[in-house]
Amino acid sequence: MKNLKLDRPLVAFDLETTGVHIERDRIVEIALVRVELDGSRRTFRSLVNPEMPIPPGATAVHKITDADVADAPVLGSLVSEIIAFLDGADLAGFNSARFDAPMLENEIRRVGGNLSLEGRRHLDALKIFHRMEPRNLTAAYKIYCGKELKGAHSALVDVEATIEILDAQVARYEDV
Repeated sequence: MKNLKLDRPLVAFDLETTGVHIERDRIVEIALVRVELDGSRRTFRSLVNPEMPIPPGATAVHKITDADVADAPVLGSLVSEIIAFLDGADLAGFNSARFDAPMLENEIRRVGGNLSLEGRRHLDALKIFHRMEPRNLTAAYKIYCGKELKGAHSALVDVEATIEILDAQVARYEDV
């Protein structure tokens, strides 16, 4: 990391899960990379037996099958190592503030562990991306049509731009 200046260790993390419902789905893989102030890194990664079947839709996304996790440790056996790995660190991830962090907290609580992520700074690359690279009609018009949208927020201008964007998207993406 050349540009990010740390005053506390930073743990970037990602979870693969049985689905997107924080209260009912389970972790099937966890990866954590801890960056220390001197730039050194430690990595923790484990498949996790979710103690429930992995739905085909989830497997289609992350390619992890029931057979892959059959002999993997359950989350309860990893909790102390995960908590120690996160100790004193700020957090980072991609869509991690909205999904991965709440999922991790909930899952650790479910297996009897105690993890609080409060008070930690959380750098979510997706939030930064959305803030710095707007995802609105004006931005879409520029990306897909290569033009500046003049008169945005006039209903007719917005509808005409939307038609052009849809046409350009169909041309760009085969599966649309």
